[in-house]
Amino acid sequence: MSLFQPGQLGELELANRLVMAPLGRARSDERSREPLPRVATYYSQRASAGLIVSEATHVAAESVSRPGGSAIHDDAQVEAWKPVTAAVHAEGGRIFQQLFHLGRKAHQSRTPNHQLPVAPSAIAARGEVATPDGQQPFPVPRALALEEVAQRVEDFRRAARNAGQAGFDGVEIHAANGYLIDQFLRDGANQRSDAYGGSVEKRARFLLEIVDAAIDELGASRVGVRVSPHFRVDGIDDSDPAALYAYVADQLQARGIAYLHLIEPDSTPANERLAPDLRQRFKGAFILAAEFDRDSAIRAIAEGRADFIAFGRLFIANPDLVERFRRQAPLNTPDEASFYVGGDHGYIDYPFLGETQFHAERAATGEPA
Repeated sequence: MSLFQPGQLGELELANRLVMAPLGRARSDERSREPLPRVATYYSQRASAGLIVSEATHVAAESVSRPGGSAIHDDAQVEAWKPVTAAVHAEGGRIFQQLFHLGRKAHQSRTPNHQLPVAPSAIAARGEVATPDGQQPFPVPRALALEEVAQRVEDFRRAARNAGQAGFDGVEIHAANGYLIDQFLRDGANQRSDAYGGSVEKRARFLLEIVDAAIDELGASRVGVRVSPHFRVDGIDDSDPAALYAYVADQLQARGIAYLHLIEPDSTPANERLAPDLRQRFKGAFILAAEFDRDSAIRAIAEGRADFIAFGRLFIANPDLVERFRRQAPLNTPDEASFYVGGDHGYIDYPFLGETQFHAERAATGEPA
């Protein structure tokens, strides 16, 4: 198996085994959260990836992040996403939309009517969040009542349906990085004593109901899930992650979804890695992400540790990353100052290989680029 060979993901045959990881770039309309024309350009430039997973996209108005974050919960947003998927498909690419809800990591300065963010339990995330008044500590969220949980499942159902209508090839359920689904999964953030808290089975129920809803709307072959067992920076943790994610993998395998996307840095010590066990349990496409470069990705694929490798920062700066890897060509350096702010600069103006050579030749002759 080679990084550059086609690979099967659900019912899709992908051109190669490089995945563009979900990357929030805050380039959508700041008020409507509809993607702007430059978003279509950005993703179409990177359509040579075997699969693009879109930026995390809000499933409800109560889930709001920094200005420029995108959403998929109303009809206007659906219409605004259609040119994006069309542009990717015109270049021969495939794109899934990542769906998420911030949960306790939202802030009441941005929520409708300044309501408190919601979570499985009234436990604040550790750290600070950007607000109109500067950095503020994460607020203590309001714990969802039992009867309110179903509405959040329906928010994800609607978003999955909307993604299909917008032309996405599928959806990735974002159950990672300390957001709402992750908050339900882990006992450090979920201290409920009802049907959604306590045992591993009960804490995983919210995720699995969302997965089932997405399957109802799109079919299992168009649904993926992303998890991050090693993510702890905002205070989220679990007393037995190996048992938790083994159960999740078993349940996702039983549902026959397209893929499981695991954030596990390549530097993770061997005795802490969950990938070997999860790969045995989950038989669909298996994606690994975090800290991979060309050589480590080629090695992971050749060793059968994953079917696909996801890259984030490298795809930001190198729209033609697949070709650069194939040729072992030099890589552009990411401009970190423009990751989450700005317009076209640092977003759709990174040079392709031919353009890089052109500028280098100009510089060598002393001519202006």
